[in-house]
Amino acid sequence: MSATRWVALTAVSVAGWFALDAVGLTAPSLFAALVVAVVFALTGLGPRAVPRAGSMAAQGTLAVTIGLMVDVETLSTLGDNWFPAVAIGIATLVVSAGCGALLALNKDVTAATGMLALIAGGATGLVATARELGGDERVVAVVQYLRVALVVVTMPLVVTFVFHADTHSVAAAAPDENALPWWVGLLFLLGAVLVGIAVGRLARLPAPATLGPLMVSGACALLGWPVGIEVPMIVLPLAFLVIGWQAGLAFTMSSLRLIGRLFPYAFALVLGIGVICALLGWALSAWTGTSLLTGYLATTPGGLAAVLAVSASTGSDVTFVACVQLIRLVSMLVAAPLIAQLLMRRAARRPAEDPVSV
Repeated sequence: MSATRWVALTAVSVAGWFALDAVGLTAPSLFAALVVAVVFALTGLGPRAVPRAGSMAAQGTLAVTIGLMVDVETLSTLGDNWFPAVAIGIATLVVSAGCGALLALNKDVTAATGMLALIAGGATGLVATARELGGDERVVAVVQYLRVALVVVTMPLVVTFVFHADTHSVAAAAPDENALPWWVGLLFLLGAVLVGIAVGRLARLPAPATLGPLMVSGACALLGWPVGIEVPMIVLPLAFLVIGWQAGLAFTMSSLRLIGRLFPYAFALVLGIGVICALLGWALSAWTGTSLLTGYLATTPGGLAAVLAVSASTGSDVTFVACVQLIRLVSMLVAAPLIAQLLMRRAARRPAEDPVSV
């Protein structure tokens, strides 16, 4: 019976994946898996949960993919602008965490859930690790994807009507002649995930399935070894599929009602983060001398693939945008588990403190 449910869930999710891909939606496998899993969970047709091994494999795959984006050549292009880029990244983290604290003022939302839901970066990674970090992954999933959707929808409009940029001159990317065969990338991925998780557990890192592989793959990328390594293109969408299932299968009717009550507040906070990040983009432009459009794209709170695509098509400084976005993404993924762990410890101490004050 369980196998039949998994087959049905997979078939419908894949169908939704191709349908959403056909209309050009960003991360179609993730959104399709999330929506389909929610329906299956609410109707009782789906499996109970994603096995822990599958969840950790998906988290590790995402982490390795992000880690391989880090390279010395890209980071070196920042030059003297590295400090403004880091400062703006920290400011984005502070703004996100502050808005998360505001969301947590609602009695139905814990501090960890509020923070994870509104951290501006690494939506899939944060959803994947929300449960083990003490957050409600259902709320985190909906609010994070609301943020990504808002960014992806508004960014082309802002670029077109505010900056009046031409977005019809996309240059085709040249193939990487040094890329290794796909099976080498797959073996590297497997090794980085296994070693990373082991290192993460030994170091007692929060979310070891994410931070461990991220550290291992990032270190390899910075050392330039192995040269030309790439994760096979099909693997990441499959990881997104598992992450979408993980969040979607946890839904219940009561959680759906909770999210419905939170939606207006979450939407307002997400919109606020977007406006503040746009102001940070203006500050970055003034600080570094880049164009206002480059500053805006570099500080957009999410939708990395869409941001880079728009940047390339408008003649912006793609390398600068990529560097600032990468700093934000990695810093958010590293900081979020640490902050969540502190919040969990603080919440755990409160029951012991309450009787004393009575």
